[in-house]
Amino acid sequence: MQGPRPSSLRQLAPGGPTAVYARALDTLTAAGLPYLVGGGHALIHYTRIKRATRDLDLFLRPGHIGPALAALAAAGYATERTHPHWLGKARIGRHCVDLIFNSGNGLSEVDEVWFEHARQAEILRRPVDVVPPEELVWTKLFIMERERYDGADVAHLLYAASTEFDWQRLRDRVGPHWRVLLSHLVLFGFIYPSEQARVPGWLLDELMSLLLLERHGPASRERVCQGTLLSRQQYLHDVKVAHYRDVRATAASSMSARDIAAWTTAGERDSRVHDGDS
Repeated sequence: MQGPRPSSLRQLAPGGPTAVYARALDTLTAAGLPYLVGGGHALIHYTRIKRATRDLDLFLRPGHIGPALAALAAAGYATERTHPHWLGKARIGRHCVDLIFNSGNGLSEVDEVWFEHARQAEILRRPVDVVPPEELVWTKLFIMERERYDGADVAHLLYAASTEFDWQRLRDRVGPHWRVLLSHLVLFGFIYPSEQARVPGWLLDELMSLLLLERHGPASRERVCQGTLLSRQQYLHDVKVAHYRDVRATAASSMSARDIAAWTTAGERDSRVHDGDS
């Protein structure tokens, strides 16, 4: 990725969020570490829908997370590997930069394809590469927490980017989790009845055919709960009390037992905070 070389990082005051985020971009660029801008900034770029951005999400290859955290620490950020299976953080004051190389459920590791299909944009007055809309949708399909549901983001992205969208790549990305994609496509037609043609018919036909095959085929004998790929908190009863196997503990996810425990504990904390605000 090409970007500006900072003449002096000290020229960026550490107090405001814009300065903190811009300093992070310049630091990683100066260190020669490629990144993609995602999160709220990418969503605004694609959809043009204004929204508050509480942090800056940067997506990097897994091997670049360590060097990126070291570069940001040298530039004055407080850094940590918050969740070693997918996320690190860099902070100045209350302003945070997330360094992401996978998804919380361990399904969406950043690979070369993310960078090959990146889009160009100007963010924080800098030319940057942005997460492709297909990969942005891929990560958001599975976010169905009690305190956060990204379905509206998915619908807005599909609407905004549909004409140039690589639907086959998204289909390939979701792989065996095609039911999750189908659920969002069905909702898209509900949300935008006049815009259903934005979703290609061949994709709906393929996924509906798979649904019919499963319906008329033999039921799975494995008592596994896949809900934990959608929410780290809301399906704990199923795996702890009803004795379904947590799918994250199978080859379907890259998470280790330690990752699952830490991510679940963090989910319980977030849920308590959310309940306290209710």
